[in-house]
Amino acid sequence: MFKKTFKGGVHPDDGKRYAKDASYRTYLPQGELVFPMSQHIGKPAKPVVKKGDMVLAGQLLGEADGFVSANIVSSCSGTVKAVENRRTASGAKVMSVVIENDGQYTLAEGIGAERDYKTLGKEEILGSIQKAGIVGMGGAGFPVHVKLAPKNADEIRYVIANGAECEPYITCDDQLMRTRSMELAEGMRILLKLFPAAEGVFLIEDNKPEAIAAMEKACAGDEKLKVHAAKCKYPQGGERSIIQVIAGIDLKLGMLPADAGCVVDNVATMYAIYQAVCKSTPLMERGFTVSGDAVKEPCNLIVKIGTNMAEVLEAAGGIRDGKEAQKLLSGGPMMGMALADLNVPICKNNNALTVLGEDPVALADQQETACLRCGRCMRVCPLGLSPQEMMDAAKRRRFVRYEKKLYGLECIACGSCTYVCPAKRPLMQTFKQTKAEIMAKKRAAQAQQGGAKK
Repeated sequence: MFKKTFKGGVHPDDGKRYAKDASYRTYLPQGELVFPMSQHIGKPAKPVVKKGDMVLAGQLLGEADGFVSANIVSSCSGTVKAVENRRTASGAKVMSVVIENDGQYTLAEGIGAERDYKTLGKEEILGSIQKAGIVGMGGAGFPVHVKLAPKNADEIRYVIANGAECEPYITCDDQLMRTRSMELAEGMRILLKLFPAAEGVFLIEDNKPEAIAAMEKACAGDEKLKVHAAKCKYPQGGERSIIQVIAGIDLKLGMLPADAGCVVDNVATMYAIYQAVCKSTPLMERGFTVSGDAVKEPCNLIVKIGTNMAEVLEAAGGIRDGKEAQKLLSGGPMMGMALADLNVPICKNNNALTVLGEDPVALADQQETACLRCGRCMRVCPLGLSPQEMMDAAKRRRFVRYEKKLYGLECIACGSCTYVCPAKRPLMQTFKQTKAEIMAKKRAAQAQQGGAKK
């Protein structure tokens, strides 16, 4: 049967074989836990504890400092060791609360109390989600309570649970759908209370037959819930790609999913919503994959937010005998961030540690040549951009052309263009740097204007 798919995309080795059938196991951290106050898009949270304070699991550590911000809660009980800058997987130093874990994981009062979401109103549901500090857990980290309050709530036609998990090597969402399908279905029903005109759709790539079967069983008998098996193609997990497949709408540049009548959330986010609303449990832990050809025992773990990445590698048996870790990635090989050091905490939007025995970037650097003008980058771009021209504008520092004429800031950094480039040019890496530079200039200009008005 022909399956509708999005424009562009690529088919990299998915690497799922390493951890696909590794069942979840809970890992309890041994050392200190670090809680950055910025684990989300928007304004960092404001620390509400100080050195020496005793804290419980589920207790507030950082309070959202604005509408587009998110609470940070402790995932362990213990003593606040420090409130200081600590480095995160992004490489940046972020104000963080450091807790000396007592190993007891004593819960704060009220955590785990069961509630019937059917008795709750919209504001109570949104309040529970906001209080729990839930952000987009597929990688974006956007505060979910903001996404769930669009201006046109009555026009939302699809609430989509993103179970594509198209990034190579990562399998924690697959395991979540296999083992927590009933809870995910309930999480979707909770969101449909916010958008009564919508239907709930679980989008899952067809390389996950066990997850598809589990979710179909969980949704059976509910006319408002559907499971859509999508063609396996990267980056199917991108919002625009999902909306093309489910709603049949090409999201124009600058449009938001809500403008197309859609709300899209990762399945891990959906599970966190269920936990917050039905179990009075804030976001304290998440599914996490440790995989790659250099990992001794690739696995899927339930980890506490704040756990050190070096610890989870040890939980996976460390480095495979006869292998050397040439590349460490927070995330997967297409969109993940390279790590120089594993002494960084797992944050809400971190879903994997990938360890490779070869460094594909170093290999590409050795083979790089001038652009061949083949046009492959344009054909695979899911947004229909022109990476070839964007690269030229970026190298020449023609930032106005990059932003206004080529729509370079719309790039989702999926890496498809870099993957297919026969000249091995660092397209995505250049686009990330260019976007960061343009945004920094914009912020500096805004700050200068604000100072002038005062």
